Amino acid sequence: MSTGPLYLGFDLSTQQLKAIVIASDLKVISEAKVDFDADFAAKYKIKKGVQTNEDEGEVYAPVAMWVEAVDLVLKRLKEKGCPIEHIKGISGSGQQHSSVYWSEHAEAALKSLDSGKSLLDQLSNAFAYEFAPNWQDHSTQTECDHFDAHLGSKQKLADATGSAAHHRFTGTQILRMRRRRPEVYSKTARISLASSFLASLFLGEIAPIDISDVTGMNLWDIAGEKWNESLLELTATKEGVPELRKKLGDVPLDGGGSLGGISSYFVQRYGFSTDCQIAPFTGDNPATILSLPLRPHDAIVSLGTSSTFLMNTPSYKPDPSYHFMNHPTTKGHYMFMLCYKNGGLAREKVRDKLPQPPSGTDPWATFNKHVLETPPLDVRGEGDKAKLGLYFPLPEIVPNIKAGTWRYTCSAEDGSGLAETKEDWGPEPDARVIVESQALSMRLRSQNLVSKPTDRPHLPAQPRRIYLVGGGSLNPAIARAFGDVLGGVDGVYKLDVGGNACALGGAYKALWALERKDADESFDDLIGKRWKEEDAIQKVDDGFRDGVFQRYGRVLGAFEEMEREILEVAHN
Repeated sequence: MSTGPLYLGFDLSTQQLKAIVIASDLKVISEAKVDFDADFAAKYKIKKGVQTNEDEGEVYAPVAMWVEAVDLVLKRLKEKGCPIEHIKGISGSGQQHSSVYWSEHAEAALKSLDSGKSLLDQLSNAFAYEFAPNWQDHSTQTECDHFDAHLGSKQKLADATGSAAHHRFTGTQILRMRRRRPEVYSKTARISLASSFLASLFLGEIAPIDISDVTGMNLWDIAGEKWNESLLELTATKEGVPELRKKLGDVPLDGGGSLGGISSYFVQRYGFSTDCQIAPFTGDNPATILSLPLRPHDAIVSLGTSSTFLMNTPSYKPDPSYHFMNHPTTKGHYMFMLCYKNGGLAREKVRDKLPQPPSGTDPWATFNKHVLETPPLDVRGEGDKAKLGLYFPLPEIVPNIKAGTWRYTCSAEDGSGLAETKEDWGPEPDARVIVESQALSMRLRSQNLVSKPTDRPHLPAQPRRIYLVGGGSLNPAIARAFGDVLGGVDGVYKLDVGGNACALGGAYKALWALERKDADESFDDLIGKRWKEEDAIQKVDDGFRDGVFQRYGRVLGAFEEMEREILEVAHN
């Protein structure tokens, strides 16, 4: 067992609290988790980690459950023989946007924790509201409308804060809390995000909000590096701005360094060293891009039930249809993020219309066969039209379109002659077209952020590397099609961190925050020197294929026009 310094990373997600311990050489030493449904379903009346109020569109988690989970996960880590006394630093991630409302008693309760009692027993009066709104909450449409209009347009809101208004974003949630539950708002002394809430428990005082996670609130002026005064006024009224500022607190601009030493509660109860430091915790999406040294113009594509496209970029070019957030460790860089509801579920719907493979074999075998055997855009000969489509069994976010399926054709040479086809061309071409459609949407929206490879300037602009994560990353046909559409001059890779990307990103962040030589030593430099590619990634596709990549470029304008046409008749 390692005797050198260790670093502990957490991930507080919707359904679990994970903890992972690494050594300075990034080797994983120990891990543990609490599964909220398995451990707490009966006690907290949750399903998939949350309670719901369908009448109002509210989705929320009991804060007490999160508090209880911290003691339980540390107990499990200790039972596994983890050398907790060697942990030098702690960081982690929390589900983005979710907020915790502390009462006036919180600071005193956190400072006077007794190691002979549980956290839950001692923090019962620390919260003004017993629930934390979850990212799935959709109760704030009225508030979203106000946010989108307040600065003049959705684009102006995105220019200022990195995103247009979204149901889950914290600013709209706070506004609704003030209007819907004024007694809770008035009793609230401080507001934390899920990430800074978790940091607060370990710090023994209310921790500041992280410089990256704050950009998921629709309240932070990214260019000005401060709270946006006008949006604070919208949220709290002009007279209420000073009070709201106090509730939110100041935000340190450095994502590294130490917030302070660990609370004596954890030293005495679990054996942490008194030298253990707490680094800033961040959101789950920012933590994902810290689970590897993601260099500028690298992209992560998460292919789960939903799909996410993440890119590290020095360019700030906001748009209402996607998100820009501050990079969690690198000042002057941003995390570009696209979120799609229709990912794996939409692909499964197409798969299930195809003849099923024999029992006991890969259920994707027939689907994959058609993806690989169908040529790009199903253009089989000269003069054939290119096939394009949108496949949304669920209402989509990007673009903001109702559930439905649409099929179009256009010229394969220049995208002209775009026309909707009313005939169903069958599930065989759909297998290829749905995967292309998902990748084309990502290419369309990221095209202004990529550049030509500096060492190969004759090649078109595209991502440098593409890393695939999630269930779909295991599928070679999907990897091939994504490589065809998105490129990836250095290839397409499967990132395998055992479902621990966020917790691992948190542990890496703690290591960087506390071992960097100075504020100028970047995360990518420090972690990059120690990261062993062969242990974490596997090349699954060559990515850029000269000639094929350009074919998709010729129909990208038609794809955008198709989205526009559908938006006019099927806007959410």
